[in-house]
Amino acid sequence: MTTHNSQYSAETTHPDKQESSPAPTAAGTTASNVSTTGNATTPDASIALNADATPVADVPPRLFGSFVEHLGRCVYGGIYEPSHPTADENGFRQDVLDLVKELGVTCVRYPGGNFVSNYNWEDGIGPRENRPMRRDLAWHCTETNEMGIDDFYRWSQKAGTEIMLAVNMGTRGLKAALDELEYVNGAPGTAWADQRVANGIEEPMDIKMWCIGNEMDGPWQVGHMSPEEYAGAVDKVAHAMKLAESGLELVACGSSGAYMPTFGTWEKTVLTKAYENLDFVSCHAYYFDRGHKTRTAASMQDFLASSEDMTKFIATVSDAADQAREANNGTKDIALSFDEWGVWYSDKWNEQEDQWKAEAAQGLHHEPWPKSPHLLEDIYTAADAVVEGSLMITLLKHCDRVRSASRAQLVNVIAPIMAEEHGPAWRQTTFYPFAEAALHARGQAYAPAISSPTIHTEAYGDVPAIDAVVTWDEQARTGLLLAVNRDANTPHTLTIDLSGLPGLPGLGTLALSKAQLLHEDDPYRTNTAEAPEAVTPQPLGIAMNATGTCTATLPAISWISVEFHG
Repeated sequence: MTTHNSQYSAETTHPDKQESSPAPTAAGTTASNVSTTGNATTPDASIALNADATPVADVPPRLFGSFVEHLGRCVYGGIYEPSHPTADENGFRQDVLDLVKELGVTCVRYPGGNFVSNYNWEDGIGPRENRPMRRDLAWHCTETNEMGIDDFYRWSQKAGTEIMLAVNMGTRGLKAALDELEYVNGAPGTAWADQRVANGIEEPMDIKMWCIGNEMDGPWQVGHMSPEEYAGAVDKVAHAMKLAESGLELVACGSSGAYMPTFGTWEKTVLTKAYENLDFVSCHAYYFDRGHKTRTAASMQDFLASSEDMTKFIATVSDAADQAREANNGTKDIALSFDEWGVWYSDKWNEQEDQWKAEAAQGLHHEPWPKSPHLLEDIYTAADAVVEGSLMITLLKHCDRVRSASRAQLVNVIAPIMAEEHGPAWRQTTFYPFAEAALHARGQAYAPAISSPTIHTEAYGDVPAIDAVVTWDEQARTGLLLAVNRDANTPHTLTIDLSGLPGLPGLGTLALSKAQLLHEDDPYRTNTAEAPEAVTPQPLGIAMNATGTCTATLPAISWISVEFHG
């Protein structure tokens, strides 16, 4: 088990090995500078885009990526279930594919995650009947290898997504990475490329973005390393891969989380050593309501403010990357790939793992390891969806440095899409904020000026109740406002002023395209297979005038989106 870095909130969790900590015991939260009207009909907050506002950056398509790991039922029973009534000739569930397209996913990280650190990529190619079964040390399961890179490439072609491919730096390294690169991207005429052709994929897969390992600082990781060990290893692998194909975009492992004792120094050490051949450094952060079992009010308020932690995380890693650039007298910025983020109730997994360890400690065991068991299948609440909407706002507001992100994961495992074996697939509550941003955030991202009441949190002190981001595609004349009320108790009414959008005077008028609100009086309400639409965004009744001004009331614990056009 690891301990949290005291600089950061205990809200930060780690993707694969999170310690449990006690929920806050204080009840209730306080807010300052709030409207005294109980229904918040009098505006007490504002969002404005001034005429001199400069964009943060262009909105990168990869910001709306996801993550598929060979873990639980994400692959088997998720994207692949050949016996399902909707399965196609490849065994892919069409109902899941339809939801993936509706979600707007652009890029998918594959095949891990912890899984990749003990994975032989060659096991997943060629005829399925010839593929070996292996033990997966990460999740103590049996891997059938029915899905591999060939199959995932075919799936991604159907889903319309780019692949971000991860290579094994735990039990393997340089040669395996080069062989896999030749297999997936090589022109016919060499051994591995010809093997791909023989397996039915004639043209190169053109996979551009590669993760060089996963969470290599974590003691739970097969083959984990010190910062210096990994820095030397990633430097050699990145150098060799770019000798083979200079146009690749390579991602180094960052810290597994902000609680790691080497957080920040790990990034500086690795990026300084391997700066020349790296393009990205990974960031991983998960959040959950630590008082969810007792529904502690103070814990809920901390949870709603989780984006405060993500903001500090981005600043720390960006600073380390900038120090590495300066140490190398470089001119390029190392971008951030936030390739694992979202809500994960890791305390539930910890309980499962502790039980397994206790049983395993009772002697040698020879029973077969399970195949695709139910693991990490969190069912998300309305409050979870609001937090994920808030985290997406943060990613957009920092897209000058965060140029890629993968919401973890895609199906069944801590996922926005759930799928039952031989049964239906449905949208979790978290599906909606992601889809709205993925489908409509285009052009340039802007961090508007926000005037907001404050709320008190135990983890972060006093923070603004309201957060927001605006995107504007000047050429297409379409825009999106995303806003969140992180106050657990009080509604707030906003005045919204978009009159400073670039090119607006020449547009004549702005008009509302669609406005919606995600909120439930019971923040713990969920979607299930029996009630798949219990929590969905509802129309938000606002009117926008020609200059782009309007007023909107956000209930406590709520998220809104406003689509507009010129």
